[in-house]
Amino acid sequence: MPVNSRIYLSKKTLLKTLPCILPPVNRQPLPATNINQLQRNRGFTLIEMIIGIVVFSIALVMLTSVIMPQTRKGIDPIWQVRAVTLAQSVLNEVSSKAFDENSITNGGRIACNDTVACTQSNALGPDAGESRANYDDIDDFHGLSLSGIDITNTTQAAVSSTKEALFNGFQANISVFYDSNYDGINDDDLNQDNSLDTGTLIANQKRIEVIVTTPEGEQIAFSTYRNNF
Repeated sequence: MPVNSRIYLSKKTLLKTLPCILPPVNRQPLPATNINQLQRNRGFTLIEMIIGIVVFSIALVMLTSVIMPQTRKGIDPIWQVRAVTLAQSVLNEVSSKAFDENSITNGGRIACNDTVACTQSNALGPDAGESRANYDDIDDFHGLSLSGIDITNTTQAAVSSTKEALFNGFQANISVFYDSNYDGINDDDLNQDNSLDTGTLIANQKRIEVIVTTPEGEQIAFSTYRNNF
């Protein structure tokens, strides 16, 4: 009879043998499910994302409203320096002229009101046919307005840098009037309603005033005086 080569082990013997054959298994209990942890790891809902975007937008608008005005103010000193430069140039040009049309003679200049009366307050301004190129007394500049690229120097040349006009966006308004007591008020417009009280006033002191308006709209006043001599 053939010999049966199969070896049969009893269940008890098998249980004793397996631990020697197989490596030990590290059996640890499964962690208990933490509901709070699952809620923290689930991400954002659509409503939460919308609320977050709205809050961020509001914060961005508030931040921009604070920063932008400060950015614009940062250029104010540059404009103010240019305004000073412009006003000084205009004042120098005006002051270099004669005190009055009646101070000019073929032989030079004389003091009006000595032999010939000075120009009446209602006649201050350029004479007929005169332009800036041939203004010869200070009140010829009364009412002159310069702006932007029209601002030129005494030789009528444009004032500019290598890249752009230095006074682009600026405006300069010039006025000349009698002011004997140096209070900054027109002696013939004491109530300052821009209407002459008499129109015939004559004095020996004139105020030259230049009001420069920057591109931001800030108005800066500059002035000087000329006496009749």
